[in-house]
Amino acid sequence: MNKKKIESVIKKFSEKKIAVVGDVMLDKFIWGKITRVSPESPVPIIDVEKESEHLGGAANVAMNIKSLSSDILLFGIIGNDESGTHFKKILEKNKISTYGIVRDNRPTTVKTRIIAHNQHITRIDKEVKKKISEKTENKIFSLIKKKIDEIDAIILEDYNKGVLTENLISKIIDLSLKKNKIVTVDPKLENFFSYKNVFLFKPNTKEIENSLKIPVHTDSEIEIAGKKLLEKLNAKHILITRSENGMSLISRDGNIFHIPTIAKKIADVSGAGDTVIATLTLSLACGLSTLESAMLSNIAAGSVCEEIGVVPITKEKLQNSI
Repeated sequence: MNKKKIESVIKKFSEKKIAVVGDVMLDKFIWGKITRVSPESPVPIIDVEKESEHLGGAANVAMNIKSLSSDILLFGIIGNDESGTHFKKILEKNKISTYGIVRDNRPTTVKTRIIAHNQHITRIDKEVKKKISEKTENKIFSLIKKKIDEIDAIILEDYNKGVLTENLISKIIDLSLKKNKIVTVDPKLENFFSYKNVFLFKPNTKEIENSLKIPVHTDSEIEIAGKKLLEKLNAKHILITRSENGMSLISRDGNIFHIPTIAKKIADVSGAGDTVIATLTLSLACGLSTLESAMLSNIAAGSVCEEIGVVPITKEKLQNSI
């Protein structure tokens, strides 16, 4: 990587507009101390010290892009509830447009994490996973279509909560190909093989094992899996994230690169995948090669893993990490 080239590209981040389409969530954090064991059951009692709410899921990807000084369009659904109202207020506070946020007849997805003494104790999920209706699907696609000429790249961020249906996925990819837009994908299991003809597909090893039913532990196993995915999806690139083992890039042109992890001390991996896809896509939109973009996203992920909680990457933090 050429440091001067990378730094000049980071300066261009503010010139780009990225769209994120997928499952948005509200992340709640309850922080406290374990003071005693409950007399009702042998479980710890946590005295709450503070609570906070943050953007989660596809919205955390959007937050990462915004923190890198780029313009962002976020498309997803929230409920007609208090959590949905809180979600929109956080978007507005962070100067992220609510243009693509559609109210739907279901609760807003909320994930509540309980942290004590800097340790993640448990998580409570409130969600509905059924697929969105055809009406809601058409509304989201219509909003995307109106803005497609303004967009430099699209991220499809799937958490299997129902927004990215097979039909919506197909329509977005077809539209993007016609308009010559970069499409990157952060998949989950349900629609794993629906993301055909995209520029880059970014699964993790667990998702590959569950989908292809093959082991992906060694470099050679990773390479076999990557080639199978290239064939099945007709993608240009497969970027496999491997937790503490970094990531591997397998490309249609035959190039294969294994990129080691950067984090000096891993405190929390929450949100690291969101940071990877955000930094990667923005870098691609600014003209970096796929390998350079993957390496830069790896540096960004290493930086956020050194902090507790879901922390977005910032332009300053990324420059310091380089």
